[in-house]
Amino acid sequence: MDFKPLITLLAIVNPLAIVPFFIHYTQGFSREQRIKTIWISSFSAFAVIATSALLGLKILEFFSISLASFQVGGGMLLLISSLNMLNAQPAESKPASHELEDGVAKAAMGASIAVVPLTIPLLTGPATMSTVVIYADRAKTFWQLATLVGYGAVIALATALSFALAGPIARVLGKTGINVMTRLMGLILAALAVEVMAEGLHKLFPVLGR
Repeated sequence: MDFKPLITLLAIVNPLAIVPFFIHYTQGFSREQRIKTIWISSFSAFAVIATSALLGLKILEFFSISLASFQVGGGMLLLISSLNMLNAQPAESKPASHELEDGVAKAAMGASIAVVPLTIPLLTGPATMSTVVIYADRAKTFWQLATLVGYGAVIALATALSFALAGPIARVLGKTGINVMTRLMGLILAALAVEVMAEGLHKLFPVLGR
């Protein structure tokens, strides 16, 4: 059995590195809401990897979307989130109180955060999708493809475990530590966003690399 795809995916997804973002996005959540966010995010990560393995190239071709365009769009989303984090603000705007009741609003926001930006593009961005598509293209048998999908389940479990440990990490750091870490990670995220967009723009407009 070839474990190279799994090792590569674990290195790219790196759920431990996303823990600070999880702490930031779920501030003020109840235990139940946080657990629900963990499971939705983990399942979404599996769904993205499995879908990329089975239908990745076909989906992009169907919508006539290049991976480079996907990188630029994902980079813009990352940049917007990073700017909010640099100001120690929630990465996503909270629903207005007159639109939703508090409990419903938090539940909806938790589900939204679990998918975007925690799963896409922080956990499973263009790099993860393109890697899965490449390995899926190399799969010669049904079992090789099924194994690749199974690796998606391993990534989901690793993500759930990492996020589940976010609580103890938050208690150790405290509110001040989290705010400092949020700004630092926001700066790193801004740099990552520029890298992702630059790579996509270079592919779309090769003249920019000259």
